[in-house]
Parts: sequence; structure tokens; C-alpha cells
Amino acid sequence: MPVAFVTGGSSGIGLAVARKLAARGYDLALFARGDTRLGDAKGAIIAGNGSCRVEVFPVDVSDRAALQQAVAEAIGFFGVPEMAIASAGIAEPGLFMEQSAALHERHMAVNYFGAHHFVQALATPMAEAGRGKIGLIASGAAFFGIYGYSAYAPSKFALRALAEVLRVELAPHGLSVTLCYPPDTDTPQLEAEKRTKPYATQIITEGGGLWQPEDVAERLVQGMEQGKFTVAPGWQMKALLHFGSLLAPFLRWHQRRIVRKVNND
Repeated sequence: MPVAFVTGGSSGIGLAVARKLAARGYDLALFARGDTRLGDAKGAIIAGNGSCRVEVFPVDVSDRAALQQAVAEAIGFFGVPEMAIASAGIAEPGLFMEQSAALHERHMAVNYFGAHHFVQALATPMAEAGRGKIGLIASGAAFFGIYGYSAYAPSKFALRALAEVLRVELAPHGLSVTLCYPPDTDTPQLEAEKRTKPYATQIITEGGGLWQPEDVAERLVQGMEQGKFTVAPGWQMKALLHFGSLLAPFLRWHQRRIVRKVNND
């Protein structure tokens, strides 16, 4: 059976991706923090797809050495994966002057370096195997600066840049890279965002509807199967993907207008 490795595989988009791949006949290695949620995810996947094998690896993706060891253990158990999806991430909105440097560093450590460490641990084995598909999860915040996302957006901008480079560098080795830009998705991460999201940020980011993780996961997996570089579910993400540079002046004006209104109310 083919094999897929998924970080952030215990919840949200990562778990939804794991379910989709299990239904397609993949064995799975799931990486995430927390033994309990990983165990629950493993049980749920096996209950729905009894023929697949699922192994879990509790690890913080920001810990490079620990993640490298977990990936090596997974390769030892399953062999080199055909698919690798880096879905682990955090988002804690807030204003730049009110958030600590440590919080900014944590976003980069998880959202950017967590994906970087994962791909770096797998790129050589996958290249030696001569095939493989890599999936990365960006955000609408990777297209333009959004009020309230000074910690989160830079990590996704950086991930977008990494994907652009990997797309070119890994292609000669038989590896494809797919970068997904999910709209607001009904996940534990989105619920966590709501606890600290400034009111102006709520207004700025509303209007795109709420997607289910299963729908985003299906778009991502299909995109990876087809060798697409970008996957942008929903009209907002598609507009930003294709016309982001043209829309940027309007988006800056729109944000300033909202912030002024909120501050004056």
C-alpha cells in the first residue's frame, strides 16, 4: 500500500487529509503534539478504514531534532512515503505592539520551520526513491498584510516563498510541491484564533464563508494527485491568488477604513 506522512494529523485539516488518504488506500504516519488526540485520530481512521495501517508519532514540529528522529522512525516502519503533508500550525492574532517577541518566534517556529524541518527530513529519501508529492498549507494571510496578523502572516509569507523555491529545486528529483491556501475553515485552530482576534480583524476577514476541513482536504489531495502547484478553494482565495497584486491597494484602503471606524466608535 502507498504511504503518507502528515503533520498536524490529530485535528483540523491534517486529520481530514489523513482520512481522505486512508480512504484512497494509504497507510499513514501521523505527527502531532499530544498522545491522547493522536490516539483518538488513529482509532477514528482505522474505524473508518480497517484495512489501513496507522502509526502515530507524538512530537512538536518546531523541535528539529525530535521531528527528524520521528520521521526517521516512521521511514523505518513504513518506508519512504509517496505523500508528505505539513499541516501543523498555530494562529494567535493580536496587535504588534501588544504581542511578545516570543509569540512571534513561536509562530515562525511552528508554521514555517515546522514545515521546513519536515520537508528537509524527507526530501533526500523521497528524491532517492525518485518520486513523491509534498503538500504545504499557507493562508490568505500569505497574500497581503492583514491587520492583527503580524505574528501569523510573516510565517505564511515565508512558507509561500519556501514552496516557490522547492517547486523549482525538487522537480528534477521527481518531487512535486502543492501549496494550499485555505479560506476560513471550521477547525480547532480557527476557534483558538477567535479568542484573541481584534474586532477590526474580525470585520476585515469576514465574508468568505466557513469551509469544512473535509472539503479543503479533498481539494488539497486532488491538487497533489494532479501535480498542481497551488490549490485555492473558494472565490476569495482564487481572486487573491490570481489578482492579489492588483487588489493590494484596495485591500490596504479597505483595512484603513475599517480600523478608523472601529477606533472611532
